[in-house]
Amino acid sequence: MGILNNLIKGISLGSIYAIIALGYTMVYGIAKMLNFAHGDVIMVGAYVCFFAMGQYKLHPIVAVLLAMAVCTVLGVIIERLAYKPLRAAPSLAVLITAIGVSYFLQNSALLLWKSDTKIFPSVVGTGSFKIGELSITHVALVTVAACVVIMLALTFFTSRTKMGKAMRACSEDKGAAMLMGIDVNRTISMTFAIGSALAAVAGVLLCSAYPTLMPTTGSLPGIKAFTAAVFGGIGSIPGAMLGGILLGIIEIFAKAYISTALSDAIVFAVLIIVLLVKPSGLLGKTIREKV
Repeated sequence: MGILNNLIKGISLGSIYAIIALGYTMVYGIAKMLNFAHGDVIMVGAYVCFFAMGQYKLHPIVAVLLAMAVCTVLGVIIERLAYKPLRAAPSLAVLITAIGVSYFLQNSALLLWKSDTKIFPSVVGTGSFKIGELSITHVALVTVAACVVIMLALTFFTSRTKMGKAMRACSEDKGAAMLMGIDVNRTISMTFAIGSALAAVAGVLLCSAYPTLMPTTGSLPGIKAFTAAVFGGIGSIPGAMLGGILLGIIEIFAKAYISTALSDAIVFAVLIIVLLVKPSGLLGKTIREKV
């Protein structure tokens, strides 16, 4: 039963990584850039939810919706101010800007909310139910369900809706999309809005499962989620989910059976091995560029 319990923990943690990775993979798939500030948007969403529930006594669902709204606006503002002017800039300039935005958000949180660790109240309670010796927490159940629903909703959105088709067109060829009348800037802003809203959900679920909150809360999960996106095949929505869940399972099993101190190193070592064998990731497609 110990293995099954660890498997459930791994799937739960992996589902959080998957939700974060979906934000990474959407932005990369459409804007072809890595938004390393994404992990810090997670932290902002968690803080908004924390104060909404604690200081203003809002219902957890209302608090989560408020966090999503704030992060959506924040994501659009970041895209407009930091990334839009660099649309034609080299990728290195965009990467450095993303790191700068990340540090800006961390230090802003440090000034606003101080460095002391806050205890985050779970939005779904702390209960669990048992099947024999198997114990499944409410947080784990909600996290996995949220991950599946979000992945299915995004798949439907990108394949069936007008905006989703516009996103796919921008992903293929921005120049051709513009010639067909698609507003590329609006489409990219919408991508950031959706990714940032997902970051808020991930932040709340992460802090519900591991109830501590500080200005650096989103940094390491953000990096691991990026790793999950690459692992599964960055640009692929099912790949982000698969990569996240596998990464969570590997991390939990590494902590349980190998070493807690080495678990992060093992996670990144697995990524290196996968990329050596299949550079495009598990579900990624190899794209040949004409030169």
